[in-house]
Amino acid sequence: MTKPILDVRNLNKEFKVKSRKALFAKPASVRVLQDISFRLQEGETLSVVGESGCGKTTLGRCIVRGINATSGEVVYRTEGGEAVDYLKLKGAEAKKFRKDIQMIFQDPYSSLSPRMSVFDIISEPLVASFKLSKAEVEEKVSAIAEKTGLNASYLKRYPHAFSGGQRQRIAIARALITQPRLIVCDEAVSALDVSIQAQIINLLKDLQEQYKITYIFISHDLSIVENISDRVAVMHLGKVVELAAVDSMFRQPRHPYTEALLSAVPQPDPDSKKDRIILEGEVPNPANPPSGCHFHPRCGYKTERCLKEMPAMREIAEQHFAACHYADELTLRGARK
Repeated sequence: MTKPILDVRNLNKEFKVKSRKALFAKPASVRVLQDISFRLQEGETLSVVGESGCGKTTLGRCIVRGINATSGEVVYRTEGGEAVDYLKLKGAEAKKFRKDIQMIFQDPYSSLSPRMSVFDIISEPLVASFKLSKAEVEEKVSAIAEKTGLNASYLKRYPHAFSGGQRQRIAIARALITQPRLIVCDEAVSALDVSIQAQIINLLKDLQEQYKITYIFISHDLSIVENISDRVAVMHLGKVVELAAVDSMFRQPRHPYTEALLSAVPQPDPDSKKDRIILEGEVPNPANPPSGCHFHPRCGYKTERCLKEMPAMREIAEQHFAACHYADELTLRGARK
């Protein structure tokens, strides 16, 4: 196997939370990410899925340094083969690699400055990263706008004049303008209509093939994940509980949480009858996680061991990893045969 473009090692993120009841109490630490580790090959798409609040967006923002991780490493391999810990770079060194790692944010309303025109929004990372003439900037902005389905007349307007879907196209154009090697897509198509979603997904795949772009694709929509992914990482309460190739995971999940998520995937056959697994109870509080396996309060397969012992991430089948004590014993239902 070739050397990875990105190697995330034991990434942790804690937030300090003050108590509303005790005014002078010391802030408590909430671990939002817990020992996240994975490798990403160049040109690969790794999708990250899980319930709201599981840490998907926090993971993406830590990788691009939108927020600072508490500990861990994000080792980025440059085009020349040099391996650098992106989290430790500062100043000019960090700026040098900023153009290579971009992010498409989930909320198109808050991620675009209302005081900047569409042209200025798209061109900003280009101007910050390269020394180009005005004509060269205009040419590149026009080209990326056309590729993302933005009319040339839109470039003089401001974000308030557009719908949510159009704003997300602007955000996608901004992320693509520097031709990055890695893009973190945080619910990048969730604001778009279904027909437009397909166009954008096809666009992302075409650009990936053309420029060998690597994607971390954060999404709730498992139908899209199945279509665009090479591998899938399932997160629960700040931890990756399963990691596998998309075909392997959709056919035979190895973690009960993954089985429940896949049971909600819509079927194209209207006559198909599928029993959806409804998880009882609430998502555990990350400030006070349950003992043992964090999923055990809602797991239908739990035993006494699950209540006491945290399962380790281990390889159950070839390149199929799961954090469950009984992953090699359970027969779980997938989303397809």
